[in-house]
Amino acid sequence: METSEKVALFSILVNVFLVIFKYVLAKISGSLALVADAVHSLSDVISSGAILIGIKISKRRSSSFPYGLYKVENLISLVVAFLILGAGFEIVKQTFSKGGVTYLRQIPIAIIGVCVTIIITYLFSRYEYKKGKQIGSPSIIADAQHIKTDMLSSLAILIGLFTESLGIGLDKFVALIIVLFIGKVALEILIDSIKVLLEASVDFATLDKVKSIALSEPRVAEVKNILGRSSGKYKFIELVIALKVHDLKTAHSISEQIEQKIKQQIPHVDHILIHYEPISKDVLIYTVPIDENQIDISDHFGDVPYFYFITLRKKDNRILEEKIISNPYAQEKKGRGIKVSEWLIKNGVDVVITRQRLEGRGPFYVLSDADIEIIPTQYKTIKEIKQALAKGSLEAE
Repeated sequence: METSEKVALFSILVNVFLVIFKYVLAKISGSLALVADAVHSLSDVISSGAILIGIKISKRRSSSFPYGLYKVENLISLVVAFLILGAGFEIVKQTFSKGGVTYLRQIPIAIIGVCVTIIITYLFSRYEYKKGKQIGSPSIIADAQHIKTDMLSSLAILIGLFTESLGIGLDKFVALIIVLFIGKVALEILIDSIKVLLEASVDFATLDKVKSIALSEPRVAEVKNILGRSSGKYKFIELVIALKVHDLKTAHSISEQIEQKIKQQIPHVDHILIHYEPISKDVLIYTVPIDENQIDISDHFGDVPYFYFITLRKKDNRILEEKIISNPYAQEKKGRGIKVSEWLIKNGVDVVITRQRLEGRGPFYVLSDADIEIIPTQYKTIKEIKQALAKGSLEAE
């Protein structure tokens, strides 16, 4: 059995115990309120049973339901919400019925017994709510909130016992406050269930995390659109991203990596659909490793002091921008070449021009995976590079 099934079965057993215990307590004390509360707990047994059935059904898939029956859990939560409203109505009916609440005998035993039920329901509702959050089950969470209403109704009865024994009739006022709280809990569950059933988006925090994960990949230029929906405890995500690559095989590989990261970092993601498209670029960014004098092209790569960046308009080879940036990883002891390559990717570089052959080395694979062209050259200065680019004659040598 899965955790959700075990918790649901545990809930049934706890509620069966409470039904028997409250009924015995009602017989001993002669309290009509405890009889009603025992009936209320019997409705909990029914709702917990329905939740267990819902969890069992929600895991099934078929040709008619290829995305599974996860929403059965939300449908069960909807039913539970109405049961909570029914429980509130029971308390109102019992508290404001003709003659009020009367305890005929054995009030100390009744008080002790009610305290026991409060402790049991409080501890179990906390346990079930915590488990429901851990496994992301809306029906388990709803059941935990439902069981909490038992504690509140028992608390109303307990206060009624004390006040009635003192001749002060505060039980009706307390019951009214508790019923209002019960109604609030029921409405929250009701709204959450309806949102999922009507395909409302998953919460903003989850979508924002998905976006951050996607943008952490250096070859993702932009997240154009992101959609998400819940079904039971599971999430379905759809992304449209722009990639700094032009090769479809590479783009597919990147999307698979992003999908894996999302599933690892966000629980209960059932399905991710990623649409990817290459960036349509009117300009290209070239970079060249240069020496300390900021004129000569360096024979090195990872440990060079500077990189020269030049932005070129594709249609007429016009130079739009030139800049020299210090190499932030020049003093690194290990992995300089790879770190520099990742840095160049983040800076939107399209072409790397270098005098050093990079084939078979880490930087080559990092840059190639990002679909960045590597052009070996025999040119020695930035001036020669600029002239070649202006003429459109820069090619691999």
